[in-house]
Amino acid sequence: MNDLVLLGLLYDGPKHGYQLKREAGFVLGRGDMHNNLVYPLLRKFTKKGWVTKKTVPGERGQTRQQYVLTAKGRRELIRQLQEFGDQDASSDQAFNTRVGMFGLVGPDARVQILGKREAYLKARQKRLHALQTNIDLGTYGAEVVGFLWRQTRSGIVWIARLRQID
Repeated sequence: MNDLVLLGLLYDGPKHGYQLKREAGFVLGRGDMHNNLVYPLLRKFTKKGWVTKKTVPGERGQTRQQYVLTAKGRRELIRQLQEFGDQDASSDQAFNTRVGMFGLVGPDARVQILGKREAYLKARQKRLHALQTNIDLGTYGAEVVGFLWRQTRSGIVWIARLRQID
């Protein structure tokens, strides 16, 4: 997931490492992405030819590393976006990240991703319904399962809306 986010952030143009770690943290809904995660990934991307880096002057006289997505990196980003397995279908973060970058993939990939996520959500809804009908959940357990069922239903409705966009 971190690969997708960092490569996606570079899609629109060059960025400094500090900017990447701040933006990645924001996209992922948490504080800055840690240096021990960002910079090893950037080194890996550079080694694979997905990203180039160059030294540029900073605002206060220092030098900074600027990272740029290569054509090979763009192809890799799109390949990773289109790769959407069962584990990804069950992950809100994996699904939302891909939807956020749906403009980079073709309609066939979008249909496939939406279909897998919808199938996962419908199966989850059945499991939650079985819990509600077959187990005494108590007051709070029933609240949790009801909340999850409504959340799952909302995801299915959102997928229907996303399908109408194309």
